[in-house]
Amino acid sequence: MNRILSQRAVLLVAVFILLFFPMTAQAADRLQDTGDKLVIVIDPGHGGDNRGTLENNHEEKFMTMTTALAMYNELIKYDNVEVYLTRTEDVKLSLADRAEYAVSVEADFMFSIHYNASANHELFGSEVWVSSVSPYNGYGLQFGYEFLSEAREQGLLIRGVKTRLGDKGDYYGIIRESVERGLPALIIEHCHVDNKRDTEYCDTDADLKAFGIADATAVARYFGLSSRELGVDYSGHSLIDASATSLNSLTRNDDTEPDFCQIELVSDYGADNTLTIEVTAADYDSPLIYYSYSLDGGASFSEREIWPGCDTLTGAYTDTFQLELDIPDGITPEIILRAYNPYDLYTDSNLLTGPARIVEEPESSAPASQEGQTGTIPTAGTASESKEIPGTTTFRPAVSEKIEEEQPSVSFLSFLKLCLVFVVLLFLVFFVSQYISYQQRRRRRRQRRKDAGDSRSHPR
Repeated sequence: MNRILSQRAVLLVAVFILLFFPMTAQAADRLQDTGDKLVIVIDPGHGGDNRGTLENNHEEKFMTMTTALAMYNELIKYDNVEVYLTRTEDVKLSLADRAEYAVSVEADFMFSIHYNASANHELFGSEVWVSSVSPYNGYGLQFGYEFLSEAREQGLLIRGVKTRLGDKGDYYGIIRESVERGLPALIIEHCHVDNKRDTEYCDTDADLKAFGIADATAVARYFGLSSRELGVDYSGHSLIDASATSLNSLTRNDDTEPDFCQIELVSDYGADNTLTIEVTAADYDSPLIYYSYSLDGGASFSEREIWPGCDTLTGAYTDTFQLELDIPDGITPEIILRAYNPYDLYTDSNLLTGPARIVEEPESSAPASQEGQTGTIPTAGTASESKEIPGTTTFRPAVSEKIEEEQPSVSFLSFLKLCLVFVVLLFLVFFVSQYISYQQRRRRRRQRRKDAGDSRSHPR
C-alpha cells in the first residue's frame, strides 16, 4: 500500500513540474568531433554571371562576398582555427568545384552564405538549410539553432532549420556535392532582401558585415572556440540535443499543407469598428508560421503576419487565438483565414460571413455658423464623403441619401434633353423629305406640260 502511495506521490510531483515548469530545448554536447585541428571554409554564394537575387538595388553575389569577408575576418581572431574562402573575387564556380576545394584543404565544415527573395515578395525571415543525411543533419541542426537564436534576438522571424529533398537526395547542390564527399555543409539564408520587414537588416554594407560577425559567433559557439584577442571563451558552451543517427524531426521536409484551419465569430462590432474572430488551426508535421486573411471571400488577401506563438526552433505554436479585424464601412465581410507552415504550404479556413458594417447617416442639415463664433460647422455633405477601401476593388463605399435623391433628377433631365434633340431631328428629317418630294412633283408636272405641248405641235 505504501509503495502505491509513493508511486502516486511521484506521479503528482511529475505532473506539477510539467504544468508549472514547462520543458525547454535540452542542452547537449556537440555531435561533431573535429579533433585538435579545425578547418572552416566559407563559401560566398554565386559569382560571375551567376548574380543571385536582384532586388531593391542589391545584387546577391556582392552581398554574400561582403558578409563572407566579415565572417572570415572575425573567425581568424579565434585560437587554433584555419579559415578559407572558396572565392575572393567575382568569379563563377560550380557547386562541385566549391566542394572539391573545401575537401582539398581538409575542411571540417563549409558554410555557404546567401540572401533570399520570393516570387511574390511575401516571405520574410531567416532560415538555415541542412542535409537530410545523418550525421550531417544533426550537425546542421546544432549549428542552425545557434545562428537562428542570435537572428531572433536581432528581431528577425525564424523560418527554421530545414531540409529539402529532390530526385537525387538533398535538393540543394552545394549540400549534396559536399555530403557526397564526406563534408558537412549547410546554407545560411540571412533574410529576404525584397520584403520591407527584412530590408532594414541588409540595406547597407554595415548590415551585411554585422551578419558576417554573427555567423562567425555562431560558428565559434558551435565548435566551442575561444579567442584571446576578443576575450571570449565558448569551450563550455552546450548545444541543442540532436541525433547523429536519424533525421531530426525539427528539420523534416514537410510537403503537406496544414491539417485544418477553422474560424468563428466571437463578438460583433465594438467601438473601434472591429470584428473579433477565433482561429483554430493545426499542422501535425511542422509549426504554423504565418497567417493572412481575406475580407472578400478569397479574391484578395492581406499581407502575411507572424502566427502567434510561432517557434520553429522548438516546433511550438499557438493553435487557438483571437484576432481583431478592421472592417471597412458599408460592407458585409466574407472572411477567410489562411494558415502557412515553414515550407509555405497553406490551408484556407471556412468562409465566415460577418454582419454588415452599417454607416450611421449624418444629420440632413446644420445651422450656419453665427457671426462671432470660432470655426465652422461642417455640412451634411462633408460627413458623407465615400471612403477609399485599401487592398480591394470589390467593395463599394456607402452613399448618402442626398446623393441618392439627386441622381434620379439628373438622369430624368438628361432624358428630357435627349428626347428634345430626337424630336428636332425627326422634324428636320420630315421637312427635308417633304421639300424633296415637292420639288420632284414640280419637275414631273413641268415635264408633263412639255410633253403635251410637243404633241400638239406635231399632229399625226
